[in-house]
Amino acid sequence: MHVDFSLFLVLATAVTGLVWGGYELMLRLGWAPSSSATGEEIAEPWPVDYARSFFPVILIVLLLRSFLVEPFRIPSASMMPTLLIGDFILVNKFAYGIRLPVLRTKVYEVGEPQRGDIVVFRYPKDPRMDYIKRVIGLPGDRIAYFHKQLYVNGQAVRQTPLGTYTGVGSGQSMTGNLRLEEDLIGVSHDILIREEQPTVEGEFVVPAGRYFVMGDNRDNSNDSRYWGTVPEENLVGKAFLIWMNWDWDNHGIAFERLGNVLH
Repeated sequence: MHVDFSLFLVLATAVTGLVWGGYELMLRLGWAPSSSATGEEIAEPWPVDYARSFFPVILIVLLLRSFLVEPFRIPSASMMPTLLIGDFILVNKFAYGIRLPVLRTKVYEVGEPQRGDIVVFRYPKDPRMDYIKRVIGLPGDRIAYFHKQLYVNGQAVRQTPLGTYTGVGSGQSMTGNLRLEEDLIGVSHDILIREEQPTVEGEFVVPAGRYFVMGDNRDNSNDSRYWGTVPEENLVGKAFLIWMNWDWDNHGIAFERLGNVLH
């Protein structure tokens, strides 16, 4: 069963705030006694005590997660070699505008995705799922992909071979792929290609208000080549930092990945 953590935080904030605030109001109105007949102070009921303790913490988490940063864990190999299975990343929720939690209505415009951004978004086929990919095409762009070569508005994106990739941990199955540096019209990043594996090819025009996204692991990514473009309202934020990596198949923490800035 899918649990909407944003909804949980909103409800928890509301409940603890109402319990604590309601009790304080009752005290002010004299509807609840603050002391006994002998003058001894009456202890708060345990639900109020818990609400008073948890409300500030839950509220801070809600505000940080909704409007500033949100942590995510990478569960798949689709963004290798940039992101590995087991990476824990931080996502800037402010980069593409402020949205209300749960409702996801944008209330303040900040910026728009740029080509090359690594974005987290709600999967258009099932908005309950969060996906992470790289922005390849902006609204109005013409994107083509043929014979493992990417084209943006008729221009072939430069690819420089870097040799054979050696996977680690849960990504060991990617060993043997070709690693290339791709210059996405000013944004350089590494990609993986499995030369012998067939892939979806074609040409696509990005509609207004939508974005064409692809995984850096080109032959192991469920992306816009298969299901289309990402609506602007599905954007969650921009990934910017790896703060932890934990991979059981790699014997725990990969300390060299901690603090890596994403680009």
